Amino acid sequence: MTEQNHFSQVVDLLLMEADAIRVTASRLKPEHVERAIELLKTCRGKVVLVGVGKSGNIAEKIAATMTSTGTVAVYLHPSDALHGGLGVVISEDVVVALSNSGETDEIVTMLPYLKHRRVPIIALVGNINSTLARSADVILDASVDQEACPLNLAPTTSTTVALAIGDALAMTLMQVKGLTPDDFALNHPAGQIGKRLTLKVADLMHGGKENPTIREDAAWLEVIAAITRGGLGAVNVVDAAGHLNGIITDGDLRRARQEIKLSELEHLQSGAIMTRHPVIAAPDMLAYQALRLMEDRPRQISVLPVVDDERFCVGLIRVHDIVRSGL
Repeated sequence: MTEQNHFSQVVDLLLMEADAIRVTASRLKPEHVERAIELLKTCRGKVVLVGVGKSGNIAEKIAATMTSTGTVAVYLHPSDALHGGLGVVISEDVVVALSNSGETDEIVTMLPYLKHRRVPIIALVGNINSTLARSADVILDASVDQEACPLNLAPTTSTTVALAIGDALAMTLMQVKGLTPDDFALNHPAGQIGKRLTLKVADLMHGGKENPTIREDAAWLEVIAAITRGGLGAVNVVDAAGHLNGIITDGDLRRARQEIKLSELEHLQSGAIMTRHPVIAAPDMLAYQALRLMEDRPRQISVLPVVDDERFCVGLIRVHDIVRSGL
């Protein structure tokens, strides 16, 4: 097979799976979808996903997606369920069972015990005339005409369709429950998404004793000493009350050294070289927004003074601090 044929085959298989999802969207019955969403939305316990083999892999992923988007869900392997794991299932739960054939032995064996607990069952199934489908309270038709596998054996298209249905259910529930970006971030505190939605400037800034400040009448050597002492590459210029007047960076010092005669440096004061009305950040501003303030400009900047509502200078934040946090 030539390289071009490999490319064509991959594209054809992708299109085949995409078409299968499109067919599924037209095949699902509105009343079944509405019933499934209603059961999941009003579930007072948790959503229990079950599946074996590749369907089990998909069930695990759907459970993870639901949990991270506001619907508490767990994956339970049917074999484990039959050997004590059923204890995790209570009557307030909803079970979503995945099986392409609808005749998976372990799932079929589970059904009477689920019924005994009066647990609603949503069947995400490839055979709507199967044992699982007949036992379910809701049937979601995940049948496919053909697997992407050349032998029409390996679960490929069928698992793609099942995953797509699971994602669609999870995202619909997310909207129905009114999940906000802040809610989402609470479930993703360690990831980049969570950090972007929760990490504040106050969490990363150099404040208190770490906030280097000088007055506007400070001499040239005082400015150098303050920047060196702080080790942040900049110093905030404040008035007697601590309100921000400006900022001086390493770059400002270099430019002043190039533009001002050596004989005049002795009398040079910080007010003459500082940047007045600099771009500022607030303590409660998202760190990601501060990063955008620094980078989304024709001339990027690497440090921001941090001021409160009364323009009192409370700190300084660098692009390095934000990037190091993982944003």
